Amino acid sequence: MSDYVLRTNNLTKKYKDQMALNKVDLSIKKGSMYGFIGQNGAGKSTLIRIATGLAYPSSGTLELFGHSNDRKLTESRKRIGTIIEGPALYPQMTAAENLEANRLLKGIPGKECVEKTLSLVGLQDTKKKKAKHFSLGMKQRLGLGIALLGDPEFLILDEPINGLDPMGVVEIRELLKKLNQVYGITILISSHILSELHLLATHYGIIHKGELLEQLTVNELNDKCQQYIHVKVDNPDKAATIIETKLRTNHYEVLPDGTIRLFKFLDAPGKVSTALSNEGLIIEQFMPLGEDLETYFTNRIGGGKHE
Repeated sequence: MSDYVLRTNNLTKKYKDQMALNKVDLSIKKGSMYGFIGQNGAGKSTLIRIATGLAYPSSGTLELFGHSNDRKLTESRKRIGTIIEGPALYPQMTAAENLEANRLLKGIPGKECVEKTLSLVGLQDTKKKKAKHFSLGMKQRLGLGIALLGDPEFLILDEPINGLDPMGVVEIRELLKKLNQVYGITILISSHILSELHLLATHYGIIHKGELLEQLTVNELNDKCQQYIHVKVDNPDKAATIIETKLRTNHYEVLPDGTIRLFKFLDAPGKVSTALSNEGLIIEQFMPLGEDLETYFTNRIGGGKHE
């Protein structure tokens, strides 16, 4: 049994003179929450369409649940739930009727899954309310419910929180965490709301102009985006001694220009400034710094705006 739900090898897609994907080697581990990041036109949607069978690669291979031949890929896609470009709902139907219609379309036996799914996505009390009267957050949850019919092992979600109000974002975030952490569903999320993605993902893939620039875990990202207190004083050597003897930490570094990055006391910066001042040091600069996911992504692709 493969440890990966999705892997690609040299996956390439070309539309006439446009290279949508260029030799992409992507891997998504079973049980992960994979944040897929890239600008509009970077290749995210193309890869998702190939993974779900809506498009075919020009060259290279795609593997789902350890299988890569055409017949096995078709079977494997039955283990995937998707929301691509927003959920497709029947506005005149209730939540239960929408799920029942999709159950029949997918050929899923037994009606028990409808009530189970309604409860899972928190729509069990909507009763006869029609989907056209749902809030955007409720529509997204219903779309997730449709994707979850048939108990998929892998969810592929394209912009699942786009356009939601803050409460709707929180509801979808908590639902996705529950699906991943409690039910063990592997999730690929393509989103332009990077601050939200940073609260969800366990792994990241950064794609730019059809090329996969980097894959990294949340721990690797946090190391790269580590927060610190930026300190500049008139005597950095003395400051280093004070940090070690008075503050009792060696979690700092002195840069070649004499500035200090202190990785502790982020929640108590006053303790640091007091210790330095009490020893007669002149503090020239003192501020918390560090990258977030958005800054890291922008720097990684060489500047510019993300989608």
